[in-house]
Amino acid sequence: MADDEPTREAQLLDAQAKAERLFAEIEERGLVTPGKGERAVSDRVRDLANELFGMTRHWHKRIVRSGPNTLMPYRENPPDRVIGADDIVFADFGPIFEEYEADFGRTFVLGDDPVKRRLADDLPKVFAAGKRFFDSDPDITGKRLYAEVERLAAEAGWELGGWHAGHLVGEFPHEWIDGADVESYIAPGNDTPLRPTDKAGRRCNWILEIHLVDQAREFGGFYEELLTL
Repeated sequence: MADDEPTREAQLLDAQAKAERLFAEIEERGLVTPGKGERAVSDRVRDLANELFGMTRHWHKRIVRSGPNTLMPYRENPPDRVIGADDIVFADFGPIFEEYEADFGRTFVLGDDPVKRRLADDLPKVFAAGKRFFDSDPDITGKRLYAEVERLAAEAGWELGGWHAGHLVGEFPHEWIDGADVESYIAPGNDTPLRPTDKAGRRCNWILEIHLVDQAREFGGFYEELLTL
């Protein structure tokens, strides 16, 4: 695509706004409820996205995970699980709107478990602190931001659930920085600055992912959205 920078940024923000509305509708319509299977909920969200926006494509697999499945990082494929009455559930979707990728994740707590509710409350706080850290350093690397997110998680009493804390996002198909795959992630192995430009001289945009887990209690939560806009 040959969109200029303001257009690219506007399209990414519009894609995220639609994803945010989709997740608000998930909650308002009570799609995440006890007794439903994770795949059934995922399919219902897929249908809702089509109903609201005529959207039928996702750039990554649709994820709804509950209970111990919330410990699993993205690349795992745990068996389908029926959501329980006192579960914690997260959803991670990558819808494509007008050829631009969104990547959006939120956590839902069913019941009144205070530890699960505290984890859910901590997710946006860790995200916001990680974004402030990113904004404070124009030369920040993926390695340094990952280390800070890991520190923030530990400070709040949690662990990180995955090997990275975010990735590039842009036009579909998914964008990559020149070089090794790790340079496309906010990860310990990425010593490159997160504010380079691609081969066309365009700004690279990033998603920040916060996956907090409590291994002892066997649950986790997830929160993600745009970092750079």
